[in-house]
Amino acid sequence: MGILSVEPELFLQLFLALILGSLLGFERLLAGKEAGMRTFGLVSIGSCLFVVIGNMAIFDPTFAAFNFDPLRMASSVITGIGFIGAGLIIFQHELKGLTTAAALWVSSAIGVAVGFKFYLVAMFTTFLTLFVCVGLWFVERYLEKIVNHK
Repeated sequence: MGILSVEPELFLQLFLALILGSLLGFERLLAGKEAGMRTFGLVSIGSCLFVVIGNMAIFDPTFAAFNFDPLRMASSVITGIGFIGAGLIIFQHELKGLTTAAALWVSSAIGVAVGFKFYLVAMFTTFLTLFVCVGLWFVERYLEKIVNHK
């Protein structure tokens, strides 16, 4: 696959990353948090794009002289998203935004998984993350009531 020949599956990968990331952002939006659908969608699609670009570069003769590893691209995404997550936490007057930052980090990982064509893993991770953000929220509130009433 050269730089000018792009497989249609790549567009579907980017779209799937956008959908999965936006689902997580929708939950954060409903929870009234700082980052919403657009932020989560952009992080997921951007992470996927970096992996797709890395995978395309492996097969491009232009990059043959370089020791190019797409896993390095993925690790750079992880580092970069850490700065965004830290920004969500640092600019608060109190310790807030940890769950949103963690969910944003997972959204990035989901984009990376889609970029590497691990579709089922990405979809299952989206489900698990929604369970953590929604389902465990109810469990936490229930346990807080039990602890506070004793």
